[in-house]
Amino acid sequence: MTGERRGARPTRHVVVMGVSGAGKTTVARGIGAATGLTFAEADEFHSPQNVARMRSGVPLDDTTRWPWLRDIAGWITDRGAEGRSTVLACSALKRSYRDVLRQGPLRVDFVHLDGPVEVIRARLARREGHYMPASLLESQLATLEPAEPDESVLVLDVSLAPEALVAAAVKGLGLPASVPSGKHQDRGSNPTSGAC
Repeated sequence: MTGERRGARPTRHVVVMGVSGAGKTTVARGIGAATGLTFAEADEFHSPQNVARMRSGVPLDDTTRWPWLRDIAGWITDRGAEGRSTVLACSALKRSYRDVLRQGPLRVDFVHLDGPVEVIRARLARREGHYMPASLLESQLATLEPAEPDESVLVLDVSLAPEALVAAAVKGLGLPASVPSGKHQDRGSNPTSGAC
């Protein structure tokens, strides 16, 4: 895979990260709508086997996550080669997972939706139709590795309203109101996704 096209305007690539129920999909979609970045939902990249495993309440391990993360990184790189900027909703819980997502030729910035566990639990209790059961939240919290100083991660308070989170992310990352990204492509049309 190649990087950006020669002579093309630089693209921007953003991953909205956090545990299940943090609001990643809502915020990532909002960033896409505000900036023109092409949106994708990392859940849509999972294999049927991964989905079945999570649906049954069994957390994924690193062996099952690596191919999924590499597919997502490839998607980001391919969109960059097309001259498109992207925004992705993805858990990206560990430093090593984030390293996979940014291993290509493009810069990838992260927005971590973090905050009171009680807020996240309440959101999960209200959510219907998603394959990720609320019981896996504890596993995700145990897996989560906060950003290290050398990482480009903007941490936002999950308690804020979605509109405020979108505005803070756009401002904090210095995203323009409209980023040239070609025809807007939305991968991940399932309104209940977002727990990756």
